[in-house]
Amino acid sequence: MIIKPKVRGFVCVTAHPTGCAAHVQEQIDHVKAKGPIKGGPRNALIIGASTGYGLASRIAASFGSGAKTLGVFFERPSEDGRPATPGWYNTIAFTNAARAAGNYAGNVNGDAFSDDIKKQTLEMIARDMGPIDLIVYSLASPRRQHPKTGAVHKSVLKPLGAPYSNKTVDTDKGIVSEVTIEPANDLEAADTVAVMGGEDWEMWVQALADAKLLAPGATAVAYSYIGPSHTWPIYKDGTIGRAKVDLERAARAIDAKLKAHGNGRAFISVNKALVTQASSAIPVVPLYISILYKVMKAKGLHEGCGEQMQRLFATQLYNGHSPKFDSEGRVRVDDWEMRPEIQAAVAEIWPKVDTENLAQLTDIAGYREEFLKLFGFGLPGINYDAEVEPHIPLS
Repeated sequence: MIIKPKVRGFVCVTAHPTGCAAHVQEQIDHVKAKGPIKGGPRNALIIGASTGYGLASRIAASFGSGAKTLGVFFERPSEDGRPATPGWYNTIAFTNAARAAGNYAGNVNGDAFSDDIKKQTLEMIARDMGPIDLIVYSLASPRRQHPKTGAVHKSVLKPLGAPYSNKTVDTDKGIVSEVTIEPANDLEAADTVAVMGGEDWEMWVQALADAKLLAPGATAVAYSYIGPSHTWPIYKDGTIGRAKVDLERAARAIDAKLKAHGNGRAFISVNKALVTQASSAIPVVPLYISILYKVMKAKGLHEGCGEQMQRLFATQLYNGHSPKFDSEGRVRVDDWEMRPEIQAAVAEIWPKVDTENLAQLTDIAGYREEFLKLFGFGLPGINYDAEVEPHIPLS
């Protein structure tokens, strides 16, 4: 079939298998060009491994350090007349490339919150890999069925305490407008913590420990975001922020567990704002990213997921380096984004942006380009008018 992008709101409902493979290869090529990451992981478990920072972490571990990797994700295969999700095609491309390079790549597709998927994962680790020395937790899910209570929790993107109004942009239509978001109630806030907080990360680490599949000195890392003050009401100080506070609580608890198990470590890595499927859904944030890309590209400081994770692995986790923590015990690879001169330039542009000058004052074109690349579109060297086979099995 011929596959074209079909964008509905903040999601593209189609994905191109050849384009997704090319996007994955771009990240692989970057990691390989940067050279080996010495002292890196040998057996890495990536929970949320099919897109974004999770996929980039898997690439850095496999192609930077030659690690065996096992990815856990929840993706949909193709159906009659409908291509698979981009994460499905990404995983196939990564798996083929890793195995061609002689690196083990195992995959578990299903609900990472469930006890059954944890059990399947542990069995595969025991059979194929050996004790895990790197656990990356990078889930971005809108809902979670609790494995013990059976309750279904749904996350919301809302402020806390009072309504929040600010500029936002319809990235598809290029219209800048004012958005007002009503605050979450107590149940919505608690549900968001249940989905996006740290409990499930703790369950994964405990399951590995109980199965005696944690290597001495293991590293566990989860990803977070803080950003500038204009996004705080909807992010840092909103429902997501409350969940991230719980994620940091979990990091401290896991850190204590791993330190007692062969001097391991656990922490949060605060990463840069990037175009991802998750960030596209958050009001206000796409406009901020469009301005940020303009400023950081002009300064030669722009990074994508692949560059961010290669830098995290090569300068903070391995290669003879130790993590550099902020006052809250977090690693900051958003350091380039949060440079005072970068944020000052963003703050200067923010009040001036409207629909008429959006293309001049921001990198909305770059935002759209990165958004479509998430789904395999807009990659160079690919004939998007040609027939392509959408039905590709996941080995």
